[in-house]
Amino acid sequence: MQIKDKVSVLCPQAVRSQMTGRGSSVAGVDGMLEPAALAQTVIEALEQEHFLVLPHPEVLTYMQRKATDYERWLGGMRRLQARFGDSYKS
Repeated sequence: MQIKDKVSVLCPQAVRSQMTGRGSSVAGVDGMLEPAALAQTVIEALEQEHFLVLPHPEVLTYMQRKATDYERWLGGMRRLQARFGDSYKS
């Protein structure tokens, strides 16, 4: 049996849109991508048949840190929550 379908997973952090335009929040910590730049990244990744598409290069480092030192990663998430937690309150 030969599998013909290919799958890619797109994992951007923040893309400039109406959803992200309400000011500073955790979404923009590593910068906002413009929609056209994101689209170009996706096109290139699909052409190269990449499975995991990480438009923000920092995300790969975050994933590696999470996998190798989960407690450190959790500490970082707690610091982000403390810094930006109020921005989610009504």
